Amino acid sequence: MSNIFRSNILKSQKRSFSEGTALFEEDTWFFFEIDAEEESELEFYLNHELKVYRDGEWLSGVLLEDGIIVTPYERIRIENGDRIQIKKNILYSLENLLEEISDDAFHQFTTALNNLGYSIYDSIFCHNHLVFLGNQKIKEGVNFITFDNGVEVCAVQHHFTYYKKKRDRFEFTLSTGRRIVIESFNI
Repeated sequence: MSNIFRSNILKSQKRSFSEGTALFEEDTWFFFEIDAEEESELEFYLNHELKVYRDGEWLSGVLLEDGIIVTPYERIRIENGDRIQIKKNILYSLENLLEEISDDAFHQFTTALNNLGYSIYDSIFCHNHLVFLGNQKIKEGVNFITFDNGVEVCAVQHHFTYYKKKRDRFEFTLSTGRRIVIESFNI
């Protein structure tokens, strides 16, 4: 599995964008997020991937200063009241964890998570114990990850043993009481 494959999995995740409205007040651009019902300065999202809804389609680009979005083909100026989507970030600790696990474990984890109705972008907490183990020869422990899809919460325990073989065990527990366990072994 290549980095392109992992990247494609991440791009296909639901809820990877926050949707809202662009508002221009007192010489400042704001982003009013629909789900959060709060506003933040659009300047906070400079150089982030952003989509603007125009003429019945979403146009993708990168946000620059003064409400300008640069796409591969043109520059677009955001207008007051435009519907926009801003790419969410993955929690830094979760992003590091995903880089550490094998391709097989990554695929199994994201597939199980998606099948349960969650997205990588639903993560609200991640304790990545792997980062504390540094260059130790034997790495063993548990990572804790919490996801919230707006309906239910899912707690994941990632038990790992990395020595001559890599062993990853993911235990998913939903707030409804449903539980599943998946394991990945790599020689």
